[in-house]
Amino acid sequence: QVQLVESGGGLVQPGGSLRLSCAASGSIFSGSAMHWYRQAPGKERELVATITRSGGTYYASSVKGRFTISRDNANATVTLQMNALKGEDTAVYYCNARSPGLDVWGQGTQVTVSS
Repeated sequence: QVQLVESGGGLVQPGGSLRLSCAASGSIFSGSAMHWYRQAPGKERELVATITRSGGTYYASSVKGRFTISRDNANATVTLQMNALKGEDTAVYYCNARSPGLDVWGQGTQVTVSS
């Protein structure tokens, strides 16, 4: 059974930082591209950042320069470092692992940016 477990969400003031982590079980991690998505209330889920198997990265324009995605294949974890947070970053953040024949989601972690 493949599982993804996110952690690190919480409440932070505007301008602050949070670090999200996603731990993968099973043997899928090293063969999968890893993604962070988010969904704000009343909005569709959107892609925030991607890291490929070889370490290539992609960022949504709204987070570029503020967020950094990284992966540790040895420990089967992917992290999202979020800096200079804004109110519009408030959402539930989801980790996703995807490869041919595989599409696995975590349960989500809430990030709230508010003073």
